[in-house]
Amino acid sequence: MRVIDSHTAGEPTRVVIEGGPDLGEGSLADKVRRLEQDHIDFFGAVVNEPRGHEAMVGALLLPPSRPDCAAAVIYFNTLQCLGMCGHATIGLAATLHHLGRIELGRHRIETPVGIVEVHLADANTASIVNVESYRLHKDIAVDVPGFGPVAGDVAWGGNWFFLMKDSPVPLELENVRALTDFTLTLRKALEEAGVTGEVGAWIDHIELSGPAKNPSADSRNFVLCPGGAFDRSPCGTGSSAKLACLAGDGLLAPETDYVQESIIGSTYRLSYQKGEQGGVIPTITGQAFVTSEANLIFAPADPYRSGFTA
Repeated sequence: MRVIDSHTAGEPTRVVIEGGPDLGEGSLADKVRRLEQDHIDFFGAVVNEPRGHEAMVGALLLPPSRPDCAAAVIYFNTLQCLGMCGHATIGLAATLHHLGRIELGRHRIETPVGIVEVHLADANTASIVNVESYRLHKDIAVDVPGFGPVAGDVAWGGNWFFLMKDSPVPLELENVRALTDFTLTLRKALEEAGVTGEVGAWIDHIELSGPAKNPSADSRNFVLCPGGAFDRSPCGTGSSAKLACLAGDGLLAPETDYVQESIIGSTYRLSYQKGEQGGVIPTITGQAFVTSEANLIFAPADPYRSGFTA
């Protein structure tokens, strides 16, 4: 299996460009369903140890079904497919340019949640125009063992998020273990309280916010991803969900720049336009760098060919 690795603002992406499973014909939604039903070992084998690690996000590159799209992609983590992934879309754009498959300029990418536009400004800098994002619930309260009642918003930016405006744990890199423990406990509390996205969707991401360290940034965040790892980048879909909340609270006007800082200090530049369904159309700008090209080998006798987690 041929892959190309990159990182976007510190968060890794592994693009599978050859050797992925045969998902047959049909829509991208059909292929997502087949991937999850028939190839469950694929996720861990590609992104878990010993070939990857829990923070890595995969991107299965597929031929587009539409002539106006440069590529189709299915994003996945160690557990499942993802509807959308902002950092991986920026990483995919840098990877496609590295391969000579796209030039600088504007391109359209098919994703499971819809068409996403990418503007590649140079070999490393890309802006993605995400699908319409929105807030479902404001100030939902939940009791978190060891912390008491906390409140946050439920919003969608391509994935479901619970967003807290003020983190009870200081957003310092040395506090990653404590931040991870808190957000895992919070996510479990949301599940037990029956707090979900639309149609009972699992809220698989938690985003905490606090003051930025970089004087040019507007806020700092910590994002828990579905598999339990934290996002090294400011999180593209989380930033999209946050824009929906900021817009809903009247705290950010359309087409106004907002700089989001991650827990490691990397940044995205954000802005939005009003959406047609009452949400926002986010634009996320960041940088990605290709880090390696590799052939993954899955020896039949290897007891860990399907990967493992610690």
